Amino acid sequence: MSIHTRRDALLSVTKALPAAGANNDSGSIDLGSPTPIVVGDSIEVEVALPVLANLAKNKTVTCTLHDSADNTTFAAITGLSTLVVTGGDNGAAAASRVVRLPSSVKRYIRVNTAVLTDGGDNTASSVKLSVLI
Repeated sequence: MSIHTRRDALLSVTKALPAAGANNDSGSIDLGSPTPIVVGDSIEVEVALPVLANLAKNKTVTCTLHDSADNTTFAAITGLSTLVVTGGDNGAAAASRVVRLPSSVKRYIRVNTAVLTDGGDNTASSVKLSVLI
């Protein structure tokens, strides 16, 4: 259960979904501390996708949280599950996932979004990454 419920507009990023068969990265959010233990275990983030009316049946959009110490070299955050949305007969419903960042998290975070080949044109929709306060 989430312990935080509000979003700080300065700690949110939005990125249009990539074309089918591709992936892209959002801008980064600076958690403000180069020492992971200072920010980890007390910060929750939300990854949210809107209704994806054009997501093809049985095709997926996958959102993975990445972190970086230098805002240049990013990698998936160990231990966090991805948000996966699968298309049905009428696309996919809106979905979100709230996770608490581990104590090992690095200073900068972003979300990588991947759309399967033949996933439909979802480029008019965006993923949103928000720090909850």
